[in-house]
Amino acid sequence: MSASLQKGISVLKEVIDAPIASYFSSCVHCGLCAEACLFYTETGDPKYTPIHKLEPLRRVYQQEYTLLGRLAKMLGLSKPVTDEELEEWKPLVYDSCTLCGRCSMVCPVGNDLVYMVRRLREGMAISGHAPDGLIDASKRAVEIGSPMGVRLPALKVQMGHVQKEIGIEIPLDVAGAEYMVLMSSMEIINFPEYLGAVAKIMKQAGKSWTLCSEAFEATNSGIQIGVSDIAGVLVQRIVDGAEKLKVKTVISPECGHAYTALRWEGPNLIGRPYTFNVLHILEVLDGFRSQGLLKTSGFEDTLLTFHDPCQLVRRGGVLEQPRNLLNLVAKNFVETSDPGKMNWCCGGGGGVSAIEEAQELRFAAFKIKKSQLEETGAKTLVTACANCRIVLEEGLEHYQMDIPVVGLTEMIADHLTEGE
Repeated sequence: MSASLQKGISVLKEVIDAPIASYFSSCVHCGLCAEACLFYTETGDPKYTPIHKLEPLRRVYQQEYTLLGRLAKMLGLSKPVTDEELEEWKPLVYDSCTLCGRCSMVCPVGNDLVYMVRRLREGMAISGHAPDGLIDASKRAVEIGSPMGVRLPALKVQMGHVQKEIGIEIPLDVAGAEYMVLMSSMEIINFPEYLGAVAKIMKQAGKSWTLCSEAFEATNSGIQIGVSDIAGVLVQRIVDGAEKLKVKTVISPECGHAYTALRWEGPNLIGRPYTFNVLHILEVLDGFRSQGLLKTSGFEDTLLTFHDPCQLVRRGGVLEQPRNLLNLVAKNFVETSDPGKMNWCCGGGGGVSAIEEAQELRFAAFKIKKSQLEETGAKTLVTACANCRIVLEEGLEHYQMDIPVVGLTEMIADHLTEGE
């Protein structure tokens, strides 16, 4: 057995805690998780059944922690997980799981399969069986501060462009500001209009805010690759920046896994509570709305629908806020089938969009989103996650669907009452 494999199996043994043991022992093999997974429903291939993706972890659990499993292992009736098997399982664990959590929602006994997949990914990554795309992104995130290699000078260039375009200063490293705004690399490079939208909204609401030169990147590739140590390093960087500037609230951008990592898992990852609050940008905007600080005029003319980002809505509970905001600026808003917490994933979360080898499978899985959009007849698709936005645009282009994808924050900013 190779040293890397021994380390990987050792990690798998260590991550099999009480919840995972209870999940495996309580699984009733009903198959409902299969019908909740877009990779299974759109391919019909049983290997994409969520519980099947966990087979290496299940075998380690049985062989190490159950009496019958230990006996079977001693008698040679149950073979140990091999290095070759882990490599074979890599596409199932990474390419065909977005950590969307839909399978966990439908499990009749309440098993959290996302939790289990992430723990399996930890063992896979440590034993050298993670995709190159995620390995490289994680290295860049730790060494440079951004999974896409975006450095501070690139951010400052975009800040300059935005300031020139909208005529509003973009603050940097302002101590004592109420809000510290984070951005994902995709927003910095692909959607800088998001930064302009935040600036316009903050000015109208009369709120102080800032970017942080030492912690502007929100994306947490540690969550995606499954390595808690990396996730903790990236969260700590944000915590250090926020505490140095003494801000009251850190705003997670339109990025799902960034929100999950910072809002819900961050304190556990760094081992202590925050000295500040964490909110998603939509939570902040809806708070402004309820306080009468968000003044808008006019409505969108086209029929539009909303794509619920999995980590934001299903895993994060930000369900009503985007709809409250949409109702401010859209009279022709129609829900998709299975909206809200049961919405279908875009197919690119959990790091899948960064895995080149997964592209063909991702486009196949996108058929469920294509069907949803065709059913609504919507002419515009609104979302609140930069990664979703990129993946949706790629999927729509692949299927030759002429539907623009718009960020909700930018849409709200476009309708702000002038002069306020």
